Amino acid sequence: MARREPPPQNSNIIYGVLPVLEALRAEHRRIDKVMVAENAREHRLSEILDECRSRSIPWQRAPRDAFLKLAGTEVNHQGVIAFTASAEYVDTDEIFDHVAETPLILILDGVEDPRNLGAILRTAEGAGVNGVVIPERRAVGLTDTVAKSSAGAIEYVRVAKTTNLNRFIEELKSRNIWVVGTSADAATNYDKWDWTRPTALVLGGEGSGLHRLVAENCDVLVKIPMYGKIDSLNVSVAAGVILFEARRQRQKDS
Repeated sequence: MARREPPPQNSNIIYGVLPVLEALRAEHRRIDKVMVAENAREHRLSEILDECRSRSIPWQRAPRDAFLKLAGTEVNHQGVIAFTASAEYVDTDEIFDHVAETPLILILDGVEDPRNLGAILRTAEGAGVNGVVIPERRAVGLTDTVAKSSAGAIEYVRVAKTTNLNRFIEELKSRNIWVVGTSADAATNYDKWDWTRPTALVLGGEGSGLHRLVAENCDVLVKIPMYGKIDSLNVSVAAGVILFEARRQRQKDS
């Protein structure tokens, strides 16, 4: 007889229809995303999806194999799993409330690898970034893996989610904050930009880079010049290179 696999130990996952439904209703924990099995017929799933819609929580259909990897064979997940955040998010207004005289804000346009996000948060904290903004959808949230990869930085960096990055960029501009995106095709090297200005740095996701509209809405695009055969750096490495150049310029100017 085949051995039944125990569920992976993960305190950021809630299994089952009623536990997920009550977690959504109680609002004691931040729910990042809900996953529903393809062809699931549980009669209360519609209530869960209604709660997701009313609270703008992303949800997605997934094959049963995905549930097996997350829950093992011993958990009766009933075709629904909720992912909770390992740290609390803040509102974007809270980031603005705590900015320095010359803000330095980091925007991530679709980073999906939790280890990359954790490494970026660690770098952002070390560089004294005022806050990090990530999109509500198609991006990793503050998961347990992100928390571990950040080496504790997740406890100190303000992270906000927004449903519309382009709208947030327009708000930055209205506050006289320059929005600087990154692109391998940019004409300006990253160290030629004047980072002593109030600035928000925008980094794209793994592989795809910035979305077209996000890139078009940036005030300027910069690049990290490459001298080998590879045409770009990992996004977490790029974050370190650029953010500490910004910090270097600001320390020199002070």
